[in-house]
Amino acid sequence: MGGPITLIAIYLTIWWTVLFAILPIGVQSRADAGLPNDGSDPGAPVDPKLKRKFITTTWVSAIVFGILWLVVRMHWIDLSRLPGPHS
Repeated sequence: MGGPITLIAIYLTIWWTVLFAILPIGVQSRADAGLPNDGSDPGAPVDPKLKRKFITTTWVSAIVFGILWLVVRMHWIDLSRLPGPHS
């Protein structure tokens, strides 16, 4: 699948993709909560729970990366059939 730099780059790409999928989960906007508009955007989250979402993103990304690594290692997907340069 590649060297350590390639594996890190793949994991980080998966991590960011998962983060953007997880960010909107469970978010309540200021307008939905009925809070007064004090000059902030009414769509701004009341409590985004970013620490929890970063932790969730990390373990979900690790699972997705592990599945991808297993699929490639077991040759369930033949990467040589994909277009592009090959080693």
